[in-house]
Amino acid sequence: MFKINLEDFVKKLSQEDFARKIDHTMLKPNADLRQFEKACYEAVKYGFVACVVPPWFVERAKKIVKDAVKVATVIGFPHGSTTKRAKLAEARDVLEKGAEEIDMVMNINAFKSGLYELVEDEIAEIVDTAREYNALVKVIIETAYLTDEEKIRAALIIKKVKADYVKTSTGFASRGATIHDVILLKKTVGDVVRVKAAGGIRHLEDAVAMILAGADRIGTSSGVQIMEEYLKLHRSLK
Repeated sequence: MFKINLEDFVKKLSQEDFARKIDHTMLKPNADLRQFEKACYEAVKYGFVACVVPPWFVERAKKIVKDAVKVATVIGFPHGSTTKRAKLAEARDVLEKGAEEIDMVMNINAFKSGLYELVEDEIAEIVDTAREYNALVKVIIETAYLTDEEKIRAALIIKKVKADYVKTSTGFASRGATIHDVILLKKTVGDVVRVKAAGGIRHLEDAVAMILAGADRIGTSSGVQIMEEYLKLHRSLK
């Protein structure tokens, strides 16, 4: 049983350090301009490490957050089935517009078909492109669709091509991150690649559990809720 002591966690990790583990995300397909802008202002207010927005909003997001937080975006989202050429064009476009981090979806169909070289080549080229801009790459493997053996194989590919993160989920599959997946991925990549847990993380307890399991980043659209829960508990412990 995975035990979580929220009070102990809050005592040990400062508000600033905790916030720097959260990617505040707004990728809802029915969101409007006001919601995207609101997410950017929230990211600045709470000091989150990054604000994750759709590609079309990157340039505007950068103008709002400036250098206060990083602007991150997604490519090949949410299914990873676009062509490598399309993903590369998408990546370069958002990087030129100011994106500092890319959350890319690996080609899940190709991976499930055993076309591992194709998957590796695609990720490697995205990583090389991002390096031209000093940007980070997080590779979403969508753990809900993979067996444990496949999760390990995908993580090893990501480790081999030296991407920055292996990320569990898009948040659009049947389920998001699990403690089991985070532990498995962390064990596989060690300290060479970091782990980002995303999908279904809505409360402080969820986030802390993922961090204690080995997640270096938390991707969530509930960043404000999580931080407010942290702050409430922090105040009660004084």
